[in-house]
Amino acid sequence: MIGLLRLAVFLLVILSITYVLVALYARSLARERLERRWEAKPHAGRREDFIAAGLRLYDKSARRRLLMAIWIVPPVTIAVLVWLTNFN
Repeated sequence: MIGLLRLAVFLLVILSITYVLVALYARSLARERLERRWEAKPHAGRREDFIAAGLRLYDKSARRRLLMAIWIVPPVTIAVLVWLTNFN
């Protein structure tokens, strides 16, 4: 039982670090995409306002929410593998 608890804590820490790193990277890619879009065709208003509005839309997007799969998929996969191994 203690081994399972240690595995769960270790997995939570690793997945949390992975999530933060991937989320920061994805946000920087979104920011770069908005900057390139601004440079290709300057829109009305300030550049910073355009980028801030685009990042607010990104924060509500499905792409951002799919990053939560980093926390969901590995534990579910491990649980299924343990169940299949022990009960078959």
